[in-house]
Amino acid sequence: MSEESKEREVLMVMRKVLSSVIREITPEPGMRHPLSEGTIQDVRMCLGLIATRERELANALGITQERPYYTDEPPASNVVPMSSIGRVKPEKKNDE
Repeated sequence: MSEESKEREVLMVMRKVLSSVIREITPEPGMRHPLSEGTIQDVRMCLGLIATRERELANALGITQERPYYTDEPPASNVVPMSSIGRVKPEKKNDE
């Protein structure tokens, strides 16, 4: 295992663990958050640094990173049924 791939794996685990901790300590709407504003900013900064380094490593290794998406987003591509693929029929000319 190369040094870059090992670092990439460590960063992925760190990001997942930090995200899990955030999900678990996030209070219900209307309740006070247990973390101070400074700690929240530090966590955001850590996630930003992890994401930046993951991007750098992916670019160095030639790996395209998957981007998150919302389930209600329209798809970036359209599926074309095979039955609609065929020869283009010449248009009929109407003489007027």
